[in-house]
Amino acid sequence: MKKQITLLLTLLFIGLNFGFAQQDEECMTKLSIFHEYVKAKNFDAAYEPWMAVRNKCPKFNNAIYVDGEKILEDKIEKSTGAEKVAFINDLLKLWEERALHFASKTPKGEYGAQACQLMYDNRDQLGKTKEELYECFDTAYNLDKETFTNPKSLYTYFSLMVDLYDAGKKPAKDLFNKYDDVVEKTEDEVKNYSEKLNKLIEKEDAGTALTKKEGSYKRYYESYLKAYDQISGSIDQKLGDRANCENLIPLYQKDFEENKTNAIWLQRAAGKMSEKECTDDPLFFDLVNAYHKLSPSANSAYYLGILKDKEGNSSEAINYYKQAIDLETDNFKKAKLNNRIGLKLKARGSYGQARSFFRESLRLNPSNGRPYLSIAAMYASSANSCGDTNFNKRAVYWLAADEARKAARVDPTQSSNSAKSVANYLAKAPQKSEIFSSGRSGETIKIACWIGASITVPSI
Repeated sequence: MKKQITLLLTLLFIGLNFGFAQQDEECMTKLSIFHEYVKAKNFDAAYEPWMAVRNKCPKFNNAIYVDGEKILEDKIEKSTGAEKVAFINDLLKLWEERALHFASKTPKGEYGAQACQLMYDNRDQLGKTKEELYECFDTAYNLDKETFTNPKSLYTYFSLMVDLYDAGKKPAKDLFNKYDDVVEKTEDEVKNYSEKLNKLIEKEDAGTALTKKEGSYKRYYESYLKAYDQISGSIDQKLGDRANCENLIPLYQKDFEENKTNAIWLQRAAGKMSEKECTDDPLFFDLVNAYHKLSPSANSAYYLGILKDKEGNSSEAINYYKQAIDLETDNFKKAKLNNRIGLKLKARGSYGQARSFFRESLRLNPSNGRPYLSIAAMYASSANSCGDTNFNKRAVYWLAADEARKAARVDPTQSSNSAKSVANYLAKAPQKSEIFSSGRSGETIKIACWIGASITVPSI
């Protein structure tokens, strides 16, 4: 009897394995078929074998979900009405199945945002309200902030918050907190891609050509930086005057006592008031001093520098700005601080000092082209005071154009600004006819005053 039971179990085991093997073979064949169709972009032909594998062997291979996404996106694009809605819902279901069977390859924040964005883009067909869509994005963001990185989805998430605020469904406090959340997240991603891009730029600057793979990575990093730059402007534009001093000051005054020992709240409040030029109000003084006392940091020292600037005490302001840089340990943030300080010094006409901060910012973060444009603008503003003859004064514009060109070379987000600046400066510099009549083609001109540089007259 015992031998019979053992034999029966053995036969059952062999039969099961044969069944699984048959199933795997069938799934393998059909997977190969639909994958080739997808590669050829013949999504209609891919649909039937893909659905067969998806239903029969959902755990077989992640290609079911990678290719399936492309197949369903094609179906969505080509369909209308109820059929389109069915395909949209099936794509949402596909991502849920992927998360179930290939969890490690399905980051929650990334795919959650992707699903929310799909519903947002088709909100009219799906009948989704702004409240439902915001909750979708908010859940995905809070579930896995690290992988919630898509620029478009970050903007949509914040845009929905603004719409709900305008409709009276979200308070100002939530709006400003969400603005800070999204801006900080965007800055984190800009830092991530900038640091990766910086290594490649430094390699090129050292005279070493990038490999084909590195060239591809460079374009990839640049494309993301450009996307984040675009949404940063869109986020600020969407917020608009809702975060003006008339709204910010009473809100922060009301919440100050409750939050005066909350370093994050103090930093965000002081930062927003600084950004929106609300620094003349006594509340800014209270915020900055409470923040610096509670948590001395690069940011608090920088805000103290702003206070000293407001008092007209330039030397103490510079000391606080330098203290801010010394307290900052992160090179990306340190570069940002140097640039901000440079802009303040530029605004008050301290061009020599400002250039030093801009140069340091470029050293720490060479993929940010904005400091080059600031230096170029200061050169152009000094043209009349840094030359002894009309020709030499206008020669300063060549120097400005050279600086402006560098911005586009390192920073794709500044290509347009760079081109406009270069064209503007070159139009103001001596033209070919003037170079010819002056007989100064190829001559080196020394630019005096704070600039202290030389420029070679173009050869004609």
